[in-house]
Amino acid sequence: MPNRGQRSFLYRVFLHNFWLKLVSVLFAIGLWMAVARDPIAEVEMKVPIEFHNLADNLEIDSANFTEAQIRVRGPERLIHRLQPSDVRADIDLASVNPGERTFDLNGRHVHVPQDLEVVQIIPGQFRLSFDNRAMRVVEVRPRVTGNFALDMEVKQVIADPPTVTITGPQRRVAAVEAATTDPVDVSGAISRATFVTSAYVSDPLIQVVHPTSVHVTVIMERSGNEKK
Repeated sequence: MPNRGQRSFLYRVFLHNFWLKLVSVLFAIGLWMAVARDPIAEVEMKVPIEFHNLADNLEIDSANFTEAQIRVRGPERLIHRLQPSDVRADIDLASVNPGERTFDLNGRHVHVPQDLEVVQIIPGQFRLSFDNRAMRVVEVRPRVTGNFALDMEVKQVIADPPTVTITGPQRRVAAVEAATTDPVDVSGAISRATFVTSAYVSDPLIQVVHPTSVHVTVIMERSGNEKK
């Protein structure tokens, strides 16, 4: 038979706080069974690629690469709760110079919640072009549309301000002839009319510095071809 010391030891191990220990064991078993029964699932999502640490004097000169297709695997309960904002793809641009550069896109660049894993990334590589940042002042050329009144034609179009400053990759900035405006509809105008609109450049990598409203004044006159 166990002596008193042994009985005391057995009591402390097995009987002290017995119900608390029993509940803990049952809870652990239940949790293990729940996890063990949780099937594995996969989901595929498109995620924007975030670019960091680009030098202030450089611009990305590529307009056709903005996102990656990423397949994620993990417990089904976590996959069902996964949102696109939970997955992030990062590329560090600290070491780039003007010209073309090839980047790898792998698991080191993709961040997912704990207990999930990335199983596929498309594309695995991509190329970007970089150019020096440039600024330039260009003319604003309003775009006038509409059905003119009988025997009327546009005599003059005035933009205020007449110019805007643009910025972007150097070669693209150099190629811009002028900024344009949203269409100005002058249907029915017979003398002088002023419209408020915005100026822009069609190249998506060119930005207007300090965008502001543009006042477009259209002056109409009688057509020289009117019948006597």
